[in-house]
Amino acid sequence: MDYALIRYGVNQADLEDNRALVEKVFEALGEAAPPTVRYLVLELDDGSFVHIVGQNGDSSALTGLAAFKAFAENHAERRSTPAMRSPVKVIGNYRMLADQEAG
Repeated sequence: MDYALIRYGVNQADLEDNRALVEKVFEALGEAAPPTVRYLVLELDDGSFVHIVGQNGDSSALTGLAAFKAFAENHAERRSTPAMRSPVKVIGNYRMLADQEAG
């Protein structure tokens, strides 16, 4: 599974909207239950958000969801800082992420 970390700030006026859109993505993931996606979103005290996404292969299992498209639609306008994306490697995981597959 390939993992990425995405971090960005959100305008104070858009915090509730961003939270609600993220929650709708999780609702859609719960309904669709794509087996190839792992997803975690954290909100920091300073109004920034951190997304950790794990995917096997095709990213459309996440990005193809109507709720994700709605989240992404005006994302640049809600942000107070540019989105920074970086591939990451899981070094340790104690009960935070689903068990990783061997290999």
